[in-house]
Amino acid sequence: QVQLVESGGGLVQAGGSLRLSCAASGSIFSINYMGWYRQAPGKQRELVALITPFGITNYVDSVKGRFTISRDNAKNTVYLQMNSLKPEDTALYYCNANLRAVGPGYRDYWGQGTQVTVSS
Repeated sequence: QVQLVESGGGLVQAGGSLRLSCAASGSIFSINYMGWYRQAPGKQRELVALITPFGITNYVDSVKGRFTISRDNAKNTVYLQMNSLKPEDTALYYCNANLRAVGPGYRDYWGQGTQVTVSS
């Protein structure tokens, strides 16, 4: 059984910072890419940032220069440092990991989501 547990969300004023964490646990053999998605009310879920096992990153244009994704492979953990937050960053943030657990092949796993609310 694989679990992704997120933490670090909350309420912050515009211009503030938050750091999200997501730890993967269970019978994990290997983790491929890890990422953060978000979904605001009435909108589709969108990819925010992605990181490969070797540290190559990709960001949606709206967060470039403000958010930084990183990972600790020894701890099976991915982080999202969010600076200069804007009200439009308000959303439920989900952790995603493409990993191989018991059995063949890789598949996507998701966390339960952590709320980020940015007040103006």
